Order: sequence, then structure tokens, then C-alpha cells
Amino acid sequence: MILAVDVDYRRNKAVAAGVLFHDWPDEIAVKEPISVCDVADDYVPGEFYRRELPCLLRLLEQVDVSLNTIVIDGFVYLGLERSPGLGWHLYEVLGKRVAVIGVAKTAFKDTPAGMAVRRGTSQRPLYVSAIGTDETNAKGCIQSMHGHDRIPSLLKRVDQLCRKAP
Repeated sequence: MILAVDVDYRRNKAVAAGVLFHDWPDEIAVKEPISVCDVADDYVPGEFYRRELPCLLRLLEQVDVSLNTIVIDGFVYLGLERSPGLGWHLYEVLGKRVAVIGVAKTAFKDTPAGMAVRRGTSQRPLYVSAIGTDETNAKGCIQSMHGHDRIPSLLKRVDQLCRKAP
């Protein structure tokens, strides 16, 4: 199973949401877990994981199936130096048992051009990085996701879930 996740921040809380699905071309999620958590830290560029990782781990407590991949809204590696990003830290915390694919909508400083993936007719790329799976394969997976727009349908769905949750 594949789980795509996202987090939306409120005043002192964060809402983490997920969409669980079987295969990359799927249009509809099997399950849509949502979790509310306290915001652990302020945002620090390059240390986003400190803020978001606790929320994602809390959301994962609701997932009672075996996952082979988690898709995050963010980076696995940061910049040309490939410093550890949120996805790398999630992969480590999960004991390197679940592949993590990062899909970011905007480039981080010095994001390599090779991370860019264009979908549909959009001129604006997504930036894909991965750990636990080949990055070329990860890009192909994101390309094959349902939807004709820049953002795949299920990634739009998970974004909507966490933004619209009370």
C-alpha cells in the first residue's frame, strides 16, 4: 500500500492527513486518516522535519496496513549537497523499512535540475526525491499518478483533507 501525507498548520495545532491507496494510477483512496497534533517547533529553513515529523508519526499510528511507500509533501534530500530532509528523517525513524518519496511544489535552495518532473501541460515542475527506492523509478511513479494536472489527484486530495479539517 501507498500512503500520501500532508500537514497543515493552525495557530498552535497542526492537522496531518493521509490518503491510502493501492497503486500509482489509482483515482480514489482506500482510507483517509486525519490526526491533530501540537506544533513541536517553529519553522527553521532546512530543519522542517523537526516541526512536521512528530505530526506524521502520529498520523501513521492510524494506519493498520503494511506500507511499501510513503509520499510526503516536501523533500527527502535538500540542495546539491543532498542534506537530509523530512523524507530522509522519516525513512530513518521507520527503520528503513518503507520507501519515502518527496514531492515538493517549490525548489529548495540549490535544488538539482534533475529532481524536476513535469506533469500534464504545466511548465512548472514538481521536485521529486526518494530514499529506499530508485529516484528514477520514483519520478516515474509520480508521473503515472492519476490526473492530468501538475499535481496528481490524490496529492490534491490529501492537501484538501488537512486544509479543510476542523
